[in-house]
Order: sequence, then C-alpha cells, then structure tokens
Amino acid sequence: MSENIRNFCIIAHIDHGKSTLADRLLEHTGTVARREMKEQLLDDLELERQRGITIKARAVAMDFKLGGKTYELNLIDTPGHVDFQYEVSRSLVCCEGVLLLVDAFQGVEAQTVANAYAAMEHELQIIPVINKIDLTHARPDEVAEEMMNSLGTDPDECVRVSAKTGEGIESLVEAIIAHIPAPTGDADAILQAMVFDSNYDDYRGAITYVRIMQGTVRTGQKIQFLRAGTQHEVVEIGRFVPHRESCAELKAGQVGYLICNIKSIGDVHIGDTISRAGSGAAEPLPGYARPKRMVYCGLFPSDGQDFSELRDALERLAVNDPSFEFEPETSDALGFGFRCGFLGLLHMEIIQQRLENESDIDLVQTAPNVTYEIVNKRGETISIHKPQDVPDPGDIEEFRQPIVRCSVIVPNDFIGAVMKLCQERRGIQQSQEYLGAQRAMITYHIPLAEVVYDLHDKIKSCTRGYGTLDYEMVGYEAADLCRLDIMVNGNRVDALSVVCNRADADRRGRAVAKKLKAEIERHMFEVAVQAAIGSRVIARETVPAMRKNVTAKCYGGDITRKRKLLQKQKEGKKRMKAIGNVEISQKAFMAVLSDNEQD
Repeated sequence: MSENIRNFCIIAHIDHGKSTLADRLLEHTGTVARREMKEQLLDDLELERQRGITIKARAVAMDFKLGGKTYELNLIDTPGHVDFQYEVSRSLVCCEGVLLLVDAFQGVEAQTVANAYAAMEHELQIIPVINKIDLTHARPDEVAEEMMNSLGTDPDECVRVSAKTGEGIESLVEAIIAHIPAPTGDADAILQAMVFDSNYDDYRGAITYVRIMQGTVRTGQKIQFLRAGTQHEVVEIGRFVPHRESCAELKAGQVGYLICNIKSIGDVHIGDTISRAGSGAAEPLPGYARPKRMVYCGLFPSDGQDFSELRDALERLAVNDPSFEFEPETSDALGFGFRCGFLGLLHMEIIQQRLENESDIDLVQTAPNVTYEIVNKRGETISIHKPQDVPDPGDIEEFRQPIVRCSVIVPNDFIGAVMKLCQERRGIQQSQEYLGAQRAMITYHIPLAEVVYDLHDKIKSCTRGYGTLDYEMVGYEAADLCRLDIMVNGNRVDALSVVCNRADADRRGRAVAKKLKAEIERHMFEVAVQAAIGSRVIARETVPAMRKNVTAKCYGGDITRKRKLLQKQKEGKKRMKAIGNVEISQKAFMAVLSDNEQD
C-alpha cells in the first residue's frame, strides 16, 4: 500500500553526520543486525572508506512497525561536498521529503543553505534535524535560532538527535512517518519509472536503480527505455536492504533495482524513463538537468598500450557517474588520451583514484583548467575546454571567463580576512548578512578559475577551519585573458599551456619556468625553459648541461690539444641538442598546478 511508504533523503553540509545517522536508522528499524553493523555501512566504495566522505548516493529500504502498521521507509544517503551536488539533486527528484541535518556545534554552513533551497525548489517536506547533541560544546538552542534566521524553520519543529549514541532516533522515525507525505502514484496505471542511478556488474550487466512513479513492474515483463528506445525483458527485480534482495514486483512509490541483462553500456541513461514495451507507453518524465562541468583536464595512460583499457574503464565509470564526460584527444607530448570534464577539483581527484584503484591503470594527468568562451572577429562564440584551442590573439574579439556566486559563512572575527582573500581573487562583493550574533554570510562574484584550485583551503586556513564555502555558476563575463605557453627546448608543450589573466602572466610564467628548471632532469645539452604569450617570450630559465671533463687526461703540454678536445665536445653537444628529446616527468607536468596552489 503506497500510503505506508515514505521516501526521503538526508541532506547536509560535509561532516555533519549523514552516514552515521543512516547507520542508526538501519539499526533502529532492525534492517541490519547489530553484529553485522559497521560504521558508515552505506559508504561501500573503498575510496569512501579511505577518505571518510560519501561520494555516491546510496538507497536503502527499511521496514518499521508502528501502531499496528508496517511502514516502508526508503532512505537515500547523499554526499555533502559541493562537487557532488548533482548526486543530491538526482536524489531529491525521487523523494517526498528530506531530513535537513545540522551540526549542533558548527551550526548552519554554506552547503546547508544550498541544499535547503534545492529541497524547497522541489517542494519537498523538510524535517529540520540537529545532530551531535551529545557533544560537550553543543549549542542546539543557538543553532535552532540560526536555522530560523537563515532557512525560516520553526525552532520547535527541530528534532534533536545524536547519531553517535542513538539518542532521539525513535522520535525522528516517528516524525518521518508523521510529516513526510506518502507517494501519490497509482499502482494500476501504466508503468512509469525514473532511472536515478545505475551500476555495471561484470556478470549481470547494467543494474538500473529506479523509483516507480506510476504502475507496477514484475519479473518477466517486457519494458522499454523511452530515451534510448531499447526494449528488454526484466530478469530480476529487488530492493536494497541494504544489499540487493530480489522480490516479485515493485509498485508505485517504491524504490529498487532492475536487472535486464543489458550488456551495452550505452543503453542506460540516468534520468531516463522506463515504461511498458510496445504501444501505449507512458509519457517520459522530465528527467534531470544536464550537469555543468566546471573543470577539464587530460587523462593519458602512462603506457600508450593501455589506451583501449582506459576507454573501457571510463565507459564503465560513466554508467555509474554521469556527471563527468570524456572525449578522445591527442597530445604531442603525451600521445593518445581523453579530455575529461568534472564538476570540481575533488570530483576530478576521485575519478582519477577510482580509475587507478578499480581498473589498475597508471595515469598521467595534465593541469586542470575551466571552460572559457571566445567571440572571434566573425562574431562566432566558441567554447574553449583546453588552452590549445585558444586562437591567435589577432582573431579574438572578446575573451570571456566563467563567474560563480560564492557564499561564505564565517564567524564575525574573520570577516576582514575573508574579504581580503576574495578581493585578491578579483571578487566583487554582492551582499553580507548576519545569521546570528556570531556568524555572517558574505556573497561574492569570483572568476571560477580563482575558485576551483585552492580557495576552499585558503578560506579554511584564514578562518582557522570555521569558514565554509558553497558556489554556483552565474554566467560568463569579458576579461583581459591570454594563453600562456610553456616551451621546452624551443618546442611548445601543449599539456603545460594555461589560460590566465594578463596581469598575472609574467609572475606565473616566471614561477612555472623556475619550477620546471628544478623538476626537469639535466641532459647532455643545455635545455631552455621559456614562458611565452603568442610570440613574446616573458620568462626563461636554463637547465645546465651535464659536463664531462674531457681535458682531465691532459697534463702540461700545448694548450691547443685541450682546445681541440673542448671544441669536439661542443660540436657533439650541438648535434645532440638538434636531435635530442627532453623527457618531462609527471611531477613536472603538475608543476603548473602546484605553483598555483603555493601562490
């Protein structure tokens, strides 16, 4: 019965205790026995457990008896980091309500506000929850007031819990059943199901995670994916409890998975609609907004033979994580590889580690860059995903950079330090509002290139860890930008080119040349490292040649013999320089990025 189903997810800022609260709910509802319990049970990726963060949203069904009725509670545990906001937005579409979790000491943070607004946009029922009330320095009353000032919640409606000790979990489950509405779908209507996630199993093929909006799906039924236009027979249906458990059917309002022996990865699209096969299929659901990739970088196999393995690994990963994209590219320095787009720097790091861990591929990664727009002399607007695509300066009418709205929540003592940092990054202040007696939210418009590398770390440093950052894309604005090329031994190294502000070009060029001089190994000939804008060289460093003392065997005698040996050595080095190649290590390739972080 759909009136006994409750679909909800937990949203919060990073480290506010979402996964631990999910553990307590699993324990309280008896879904997982105490002896099988372990911390952050739903974080089953090896990388999630290593880093202590949630990367993938996870669904789990819990059955709970209350007042003589058995309720099916479908929970989706979501990530908290700004880079994985797309995972949260996908989860919200499948729910009727959310638990908005706030730390009883840290209070309302930047991502808390962003998530709350996202839930309001989807018109979901919000249950405010104050977690970590067991801490000795917890301040639940002040935090409830902060939530009222910034989000408009009623302090009396806040459920106070401790996900660590289990205190208040019973009243939270009662609040979920009482306040979150039941799904409205009709089990007898034409099948209409939303694909909100998927995974690839080497033995079972693509496993599709679905939320049934209307109708019923049964084993053996013929279904079709409306976007892909493919038809399949349902081999297995089941729920997550929290591991896969097969069942006979899934009805309107339920969340579960389908296995249809789909071997072609391209047949499954996140946001697709599943309906019955043949004529009379249901209308397709709106799906999801296309994620905006913020950061691009090149991924190349360190051994050129692994190119096809890297492509297969990226395709498998794209089934599970549609928020990154990739396309083949060729680099003179690195050979064949892929240009990949990510939601942020942490997302990029996670994808790289998953490729190395899950597929055992050794990667070389180029310095990341953001997407720019160029209006050329013919009035055409071009998107630039890599610096090599920037046309000659004479063909550029306008160079535009992406601008983001950054919301920083800081204690009042650190407002000055944060303002100074944002202004150094060419930020323009938009607003400043006080959430309570001790904390304020400052909003700036800052170029995305100044944000993605290290602004979050710098804010943490200048606020002693108390400041939090959230950002969203605003649009593109014209700026004085240029392409900075790095040349080694007279050859432009495409993988090291960067787009930067013209005022910063001299400083960055000198810093990168100096860094590369230290990183590039000495050869038998001099190696010139140059930074250039177009044909104008703005910085140069020279890696000295290895020198063998060819005159060591000469003692006394005529000086012409020594001169003859030195001249012979000089000619040999000149010839070697003409045909010699300079090897550049992965460490040197990352010098451009690490230089930016040090600055």
